[in-house]
Amino acid sequence: MSHVAYELGTQPACWERAAELAPARRAVLPQPGERTAIVGCGTSYYMAQAAAVLREEAGQGETDAFPASEFPRHRRYDRVVALTRSGTTTEVLDLLAALRDAGVPTTAVVGDPATPVMTVADELVVLDFADEQSVVQTRFATTALTLLRAHVGRHGPAAVADARTALDEPLPGELADRGQFTFLGRGWSVGLAHEAALKMREASLAWAESYPAMEYRHGPVSICAPGTVTWSLDEAPDGLAAQVRRAGGQWVAGRLDPLAELVRVHRLALAVAARRGLDPDAPRNLTRSVILTTGEEAVR
Repeated sequence: MSHVAYELGTQPACWERAAELAPARRAVLPQPGERTAIVGCGTSYYMAQAAAVLREEAGQGETDAFPASEFPRHRRYDRVVALTRSGTTTEVLDLLAALRDAGVPTTAVVGDPATPVMTVADELVVLDFADEQSVVQTRFATTALTLLRAHVGRHGPAAVADARTALDEPLPGELADRGQFTFLGRGWSVGLAHEAALKMREASLAWAESYPAMEYRHGPVSICAPGTVTWSLDEAPDGLAAQVRRAGGQWVAGRLDPLAELVRVHRLALAVAARRGLDPDAPRNLTRSVILTTGEEAVR
């Protein structure tokens, strides 16, 4: 069994632990009314997008999400939360150091605390039980989002039950043979759709795209044809499923909690990788963390 296959299968248990941890770490996470930014890179950025929408929907305060490299340093925030599995990513460390010097409170949600992040973040929330050996992130990302989701009262046992269902149920037939995948979301699940497409690209080198569900109609639906899959991680707009089917595409409707739907996509990515003879633990051109030294990427 690959590392990523094992780790994705442990997600329900990790989510339970994160939800239990959230009350104890309440003081170092964004407080109601604080103007907050959540940052990350790659997968962590997409989790930040989802978490930002959830926090605003919960009435907790204005919340933005940025890739760490694109953080607008001229803006003022009451707190910045950084999601970083490894605690070594250059852009995250550089940003946290700059925010520390500017006096902006920061919290890092991290898988491995024994890394440089402990010297630049004001506070740490350690999810070492969700850290991973794999390059391709699954459980750390969804566990970090569950922590933030629980913190704003938007997580419940049903999400964990749905994740177990996502691991147990067969995938829709013939998906692994398809050549192109589009993932759609609405609200907080738009970030999950972006992450679903990234997982397909990373693990299986599949052609994968992602959009807000209504935006799919504004041009991208033109790629829909026989051999393509359109997967809605959340409730779909009226008539969209029929439109995809008329174009000859395969429609997959999200039935579970959107985060559990992402777990189903994790499984699909591995199924497509296996069909193509790829090793998901050795994704092409990727390393576990991007560390820059003298302008060049160091392998980590």
